[in-house]
Amino acid sequence: MNFNLTFILVVLLQITTLAQAFSPFANLGKKQKPTSGSVHSSNEKSISFDSTFVFLTDTLALPFLDDFSTSKFQVFQGDYNAVGVTYQTYYRLIFASTNNPVPIQNVYTNQATFRRVFDLNTQTTNDIPFAPTNIIETDFSAYPPTQTPILLFPPYYIYDTVGIPDQSDTLWIANPAYFQDSARIFFQTISDTSKIWVDRQAFHNFTFASNPRTLGVATFDGLDEDGYPYQFGSSITNYGDFLTTKPLDLSPYDAGDSLYLSFLYQPEGLGDVPEVGDSLILEFYAPELDQWFHIWSISGSPNHPFKPVHIPLTQASFFKKGFKMRFKNYGALSGSLDHFHIDYVHLRTLSDQGDTLFKDFAFSYPLNTLLERFTHVPWDHYKQSVENKMSNGIKVKVYNGSNSAENYQNGQISISQNGNQEGTFSLSGFTLAEGNINYNPNTLYTSYHDLSSGYEFDRNKPGNHQEFEVKGSVSAQFPNLNSNDSCQFIQGFYNYYSYDDGSAEAAFGPTGAQSMLAVHFDAYEADSLLGLYIHFVPSVVDVSNKLFYLTVWEDNNGIPGNILYEDEAFSPRQPTYANGRNNYNAYYFNGNIKVAVGTSFFIGWRQVDPIRYNAGLDRNIDNSNQIFYSVDFGGSWENPPFLGSPMLRPIFSTALDGELGIETPSSASYLTYPNPTTGMIFVKSPFSDEQGYLVYTMQGEQIMSFEGEQGDFSALPNGYYLVQSIKHPEHRVKIIRCD
Repeated sequence: MNFNLTFILVVLLQITTLAQAFSPFANLGKKQKPTSGSVHSSNEKSISFDSTFVFLTDTLALPFLDDFSTSKFQVFQGDYNAVGVTYQTYYRLIFASTNNPVPIQNVYTNQATFRRVFDLNTQTTNDIPFAPTNIIETDFSAYPPTQTPILLFPPYYIYDTVGIPDQSDTLWIANPAYFQDSARIFFQTISDTSKIWVDRQAFHNFTFASNPRTLGVATFDGLDEDGYPYQFGSSITNYGDFLTTKPLDLSPYDAGDSLYLSFLYQPEGLGDVPEVGDSLILEFYAPELDQWFHIWSISGSPNHPFKPVHIPLTQASFFKKGFKMRFKNYGALSGSLDHFHIDYVHLRTLSDQGDTLFKDFAFSYPLNTLLERFTHVPWDHYKQSVENKMSNGIKVKVYNGSNSAENYQNGQISISQNGNQEGTFSLSGFTLAEGNINYNPNTLYTSYHDLSSGYEFDRNKPGNHQEFEVKGSVSAQFPNLNSNDSCQFIQGFYNYYSYDDGSAEAAFGPTGAQSMLAVHFDAYEADSLLGLYIHFVPSVVDVSNKLFYLTVWEDNNGIPGNILYEDEAFSPRQPTYANGRNNYNAYYFNGNIKVAVGTSFFIGWRQVDPIRYNAGLDRNIDNSNQIFYSVDFGGSWENPPFLGSPMLRPIFSTALDGELGIETPSSASYLTYPNPTTGMIFVKSPFSDEQGYLVYTMQGEQIMSFEGEQGDFSALPNGYYLVQSIKHPEHRVKIIRCD
């Protein structure tokens, strides 16, 4: 096996903004430009490469193909105990004459030092310079290290007087700058021909492109491999994601072998539109010249269908062992912005100028749920339901990549658990082809299939949660890549409901101080909530220091009504960015209480600051009619002006109360009237130990209190107020004061 060295860097993720009362959405994702060299696992912020790994990667042979249906990104995880790991120690200071390390007790200065002799008889001073030591200094700030020859001196001066029997005086330099240090580099060999890319800054995904021809693309933006912005709050544009191949051996070939690189590209997709000044770039590496060459680029533009690029290799310097290719994007660094997507990267011999067809029949998007309306529901809700909850219109998108009409064939959905088949559904080929006799050439088909009259998930299975493996398959009557004619996902039943598929192509949120965001859910049954799962997207501006209050509302004829729960005035929350892409953080109610809700309710927040907080938005599934926002303290509610599903999920108590130590408050409710009020209000409490009530503004400022059942609001200006029980602070009600 042949090995080469290749360098890897770590990078970050971000999003766009719209300055409206309700900012619709922003896309996710900038990083430093990588350099050639060895694959190095150290953090870019480190000042030393000590105890990091250099990975020796295998060299690949042609053909080179990635349709991105699976991840072919090499993961580099250093293992000190792995077989074959070696190491090398570098010393900061080395004697130039012997190439041996300087003893650890030796220290030096780069100032010329000397011995000063004063002769009492002649009253003269003579400075005798110390001889310098030739040293080679090693720079530990980057690998491979650089070495620089320098002249160093003893870090002291000696003062001596001739003519009297005294001792010499030594004056030491404080904190001499040159002392011995060492750094150790570990070397590990990686040999895995199924992984063909050496960096993971571009995002391998199945959801960001608009109507891709097959499953999976690589997306370029301003986010690193962990989905975090390269430069939060920056307006700078620069090179962002890099996607670099492992070394390829092209030495057996020359221009007469007709080598062509083909790939598909698309700007924007379901992400952010790249501007004209943004670009997607392709470069080739000539190993003997140690140089990257610009081969192709395209400027930013609005979304369009994937377009093919077909490039011949003709330059002799590329037909060498160690040839590499890389894609990179130029755009904003502060978030998931300026998106480009690529697919079907294919380098092969015996091609020609007209060979641009990517002939494949494939799923365009993966399936994500077999349930009606939801992607996840609590298992105990499902198993206690009576009505059929399977989708009556599951959406399937397939693409015929042939240049001729192809006969349709039936598809199938199969469900299994732990390797045991549970049930199947047939996908009618006639329906898949939208009622056509054949699949037309190079055409995308969208069809809907009714699953509501067949298999249902077995409600008799015990436990608090369940997982089912779901596989969809489609085919046409010509050879195609098996990886694209099937897709799989886990139908999970946990302790929450969700509308989204788990991927945020954008971010959203209301703008305006004290604005509110509410998401409506129609649950299978009444139950108690423990809190919310929320995915906040790091985007452009860091809002993790902003404040909000978790809120749960009753349903009032299709809009948020009475507040069932809101965080205490002095216990606000802050948006938290979870590690990795598309991960959720759990926000539990204060005091670990449970909040009883009916089958129809709303969850969300009231925010303190006017800036958008950037909740994740899944743009592949539309439940925008379930999203509501208010900028007038709940006086009126509107739906957002965009399509998508919110990445907020209500957490139900289900059967987890004992494990979580959750206490259930009394199900009794307070009766407050009249509401709205022109002055007096009356509060009927279900508890006998009430001690009175506190009244807060919607900004959390306490402005009055009262005992008993009556409160006088007549001196307060018109507006919204919260009345909170002193003895039972989890109980609050919103009061509207108006004349």
